[in-house]
Amino acid sequence: MQTPIVLPDLGADPLRLSVWFVDPGDQVYECDRVVEVLSNGATFDVLSPVTGRFVERKAHADDLLVPGQVLGLVETDRADR
Repeated sequence: MQTPIVLPDLGADPLRLSVWFVDPGDQVYECDRVVEVLSNGATFDVLSPVTGRFVERKAHADDLLVPGQVLGLVETDRADR
């Protein structure tokens, strides 16, 4: 099952994707930081919601982002998530 990594509402605007800390195929653990976003000089880390294998980036460096946007996908072995 694939679980989305969703950009939370950080109360800042505009938001831009800065850097990914993981690549497709990497193992990630729940609460690992996976991506950094920027807003007017402030940085925010977005964490993995689950443990699994990171499989896809849906956003790229310098993309403008909106709250609720899916940034990437994590494949889990559990079907009940």
